[in-house]
Amino acid sequence: MRLEYKDIPVFYQDQGQGVPVVLLHGFLETSVMWQELIPTLTKNYRVITIDLLGHGATGCLGYLHTMEQMAEAVQAVLNHLKIEQLVIIGHSMGGYVALALAEAYPKSVAKLCLMNSSPFADSPEKQNNRDRAIEAVKYNHKNFIRMSIGNLFSPDNREQFDGEIERIKMVAMGLPVQGIVAALEGMKIREDRSALLKKLTVPKLAILGRKDPVLEYDSVSEELKSLNVEIIDFPDGHMSYIENKEELTYHIMRFIEK
Repeated sequence: MRLEYKDIPVFYQDQGQGVPVVLLHGFLETSVMWQELIPTLTKNYRVITIDLLGHGATGCLGYLHTMEQMAEAVQAVLNHLKIEQLVIIGHSMGGYVALALAEAYPKSVAKLCLMNSSPFADSPEKQNNRDRAIEAVKYNHKNFIRMSIGNLFSPDNREQFDGEIERIKMVAMGLPVQGIVAALEGMKIREDRSALLKKLTVPKLAILGRKDPVLEYDSVSEELKSLNVEIIDFPDGHMSYIENKEELTYHIMRFIEK
């Protein structure tokens, strides 16, 4: 389904009945990433998946998509569906967007799960890495995608999940360069929302990979503990929904149900 928002289409799916659960994908992903989790969730819940700005079948607003702009597009879908309170789960960049949504609409978020994500802003070093990534995308976005996707997995898992890696690459190859660049620019300047996360009194869960190449597990896990966030960790990388699928499904269901 598509919603017209600021003269662009925003793609979403609305399936099942019950408590609304909103799933937000990460960078270089689309709502397709949730396809194996959805059948389990829709047995008991209403599940809404949304393609974020510049990803999947959702259009671009410009060459900078802030996390706040992405959250406003998500809220437009929620308004359209007349959803007032929800459980929100965000993978990687989707977690950044979930936090921006929780900041703008704190009464709407009943539970918040950050999957392979964090509330912290980019360090200067990471901002420089984003700038290098932007240049790489502009030079040859297909090479950037080929290099990036496999590196999100734990090195021990890359051969085992070769088929999944190739499928993710194929999906990412269909993304517009403008959308990729706009997301990188937005992530680079995102706000630190650790104070917001601590202030939120709703149930909060972080799912982390001990070998996540994107997040520094030791420092992130210690800081999240100080923010009153429940932590579930897996022994693998950034792609927990593939690398640790069964365990992830169990913990997400437990988090929603309790």
